Amino acid sequence: MQYSTLGSSGLKVSRVCLGTMTFGKQNTQAEASEQLDYALDHDINFIDTAEMYAVPPTKETYGKTEEYIGNWLAENPGKREKVIIATKIAGRGLSYIRGGDKILGKYIESSIDESLRRLQTDYIDLYQLHWSNRPSPHFNRHWFGKVDFSTIDVAQENEEILEVLQALDKCVKAGKIRFCGLSNESSWGIEKYIQLSKDHNLPRMVSVQNEFSLIQTKDWPYVTESCVLNDMAYLPWSPLGGGVLSGKYLNGAMPEGSRWSFAGRHGNFRNQEAVHKAVAAYAEIAKKYGMTTSQLSLAWCNQFEWVTSTIIGATKMSQLKEDLAGFEQPLSEEAMADIDKVLRQYPIPYA
Repeated sequence: MQYSTLGSSGLKVSRVCLGTMTFGKQNTQAEASEQLDYALDHDINFIDTAEMYAVPPTKETYGKTEEYIGNWLAENPGKREKVIIATKIAGRGLSYIRGGDKILGKYIESSIDESLRRLQTDYIDLYQLHWSNRPSPHFNRHWFGKVDFSTIDVAQENEEILEVLQALDKCVKAGKIRFCGLSNESSWGIEKYIQLSKDHNLPRMVSVQNEFSLIQTKDWPYVTESCVLNDMAYLPWSPLGGGVLSGKYLNGAMPEGSRWSFAGRHGNFRNQEAVHKAVAAYAEIAKKYGMTTSQLSLAWCNQFEWVTSTIIGATKMSQLKEDLAGFEQPLSEEAMADIDKVLRQYPIPYA
């Protein structure tokens, strides 16, 4: 396993991060514990979760994923110091979480306390803001006209961000969290947090976790530039495009128990003709080089030097093992050239 530095934190994290959002919905406690054990046995030291999980989010499964991880830690007390745990505070839109309110400074400490309770730990290594308060071009809002930036109140954004940073500072000083990060953020948001933390001597964001895959490349080059020049880790989520890049949904297939068989919060926006055409082309390339489509997709994410750790998720152990093998097979120049041809043909296959 290779490791990278998590931005300016100094923490060394495995270039594979175990995503856990299926724990509590598609995976039982026993299955979750098996995945966590396997990951640690294979030198993965980075685990990502969120208070909102399991996914698709519901009131009944809220906090379940953190609870499963906490139960695993309680059963294996010696393993806490071997893992770096990242979790997130949910933003507005879910009525059963803080009445659907935004991420505000007044909610930070209590939300952290609840995550600590569910995780059964004394500290969180990386505490992330799950999505911004303002409208942003994430979750299938990246096409023209889907976000009206002129409606954003910059003064209000500044005030809210500053209050959040001040609340995070209190929790860092109390030892409840070690470092802070962003998720589903834009280059403007990254720069704003960096500047305000510098101006007011508050915790610096060390990472951003955004969607990035062969079918979603909107972060290159602007968000990635902000990350590199601000010494922030870039953590791709959904590197398999919600599972479609595995090829399991080709030709109209809908495997029982798969993620697409559940109703998603934002709808199944990746289920589009151009996406399936792109996946079919990548499947041919993968076959050419003796890889699965999942392995090709993960190897492609991993080969960028500005990617710190790629977040993977699996519902079956066979999938987890297959995915990990993708990080052991560097792509040749010929394979990269073949991939580039498809990328140019389908640069934005869903919008």
